[in-house]
Amino acid sequence: MIAQSSADETVYEAEAAPEDTGTRLDRFLAKALPQISRSRLQALIVSGSVACDGATIRDANHRVKLGDVFRVAIPPAVPAIPAAQAIPLNIVYEDSDLIVIDKQAGLVVHPAAGNLDGTLVNALLAHCGDLTGVGGVMRPGIVHRLDKDTSGLLVAAKNERAMRSLGKQFAAHAVERAYNAVVWGAPRTPHGTIEGNLGRSPYDRKRIAVLRTEGKPARTNYRVLERFGPTERVFAALVECRLETGRTHQIRVHMGHIGHPLIGDGTYGRARSTPRAKTPAEAEAFAAVEAFPRQALHAGVLGFFHPSKQVQMRFESPWPEDLSNLINVLHDMGRDH
Repeated sequence: MIAQSSADETVYEAEAAPEDTGTRLDRFLAKALPQISRSRLQALIVSGSVACDGATIRDANHRVKLGDVFRVAIPPAVPAIPAAQAIPLNIVYEDSDLIVIDKQAGLVVHPAAGNLDGTLVNALLAHCGDLTGVGGVMRPGIVHRLDKDTSGLLVAAKNERAMRSLGKQFAAHAVERAYNAVVWGAPRTPHGTIEGNLGRSPYDRKRIAVLRTEGKPARTNYRVLERFGPTERVFAALVECRLETGRTHQIRVHMGHIGHPLIGDGTYGRARSTPRAKTPAEAEAFAAVEAFPRQALHAGVLGFFHPSKQVQMRFESPWPEDLSNLINVLHDMGRDH
């Protein structure tokens, strides 16, 4: 048994001996790792935290073979109550019921393994004061989320009434949400709908995938706003995506599923051979794309019905500087043709 610890997780390895052959995986691990309870090990197996030869194993009844080496990754403990931290926020709107934030890229929404503090929740606790009981201890006020490296608009509740009202609107798909994404290539049709159940990948627990029989239904409507590059070899496109559902990584997974992953997406993107630049403008654009440090995704529109004012509210957020610069240099690329 080998233990390796880091800020992200503690990893144990256990190798099966001859007497372990044919033993259930959970029983073998309980014997090899007596410091971890069997029920905890069973939960880790189901969550995809146990692997053998690089393959995730989710079945506690899996039978062990001689020489199998199992890797058990245990996430760090999360503090029971998030601490208030003075982190700058770009506040678009605020009243006694709710707060609308224009989130910067790089800010995690709530504490979790790997990001125990320095999150939007920590900032909200410092700015709004006591949010005890508003939607739970670890995610007070959080009605919906944006990925760490996605920028744009997000609403948080400041009391239970607002939390219930906004939660019902999101559940009923009554909230307007529009995103701008810069993708590789361009969809063939100027607009369309992507449907496909989303759930944890059976091959990598950290990724979401389109699944045939499991997962939750997901639906994304897209519209191509601009194509970049000559007609015969479109290099990239600016796309507007509107969500009918709000699944984890939905736009990133759906756009990748139809062959147009987001530029800068290190998780769902894939290696692309950048074409040879024929003009200085193309060379500048190709360099900007290769250097873009995050998924090119921005939540630009957010609309909902105010819980107590009984009016429809709608907010728009301009592109942040990094995304604006990327789109501008891609747009300028076409001026040489």
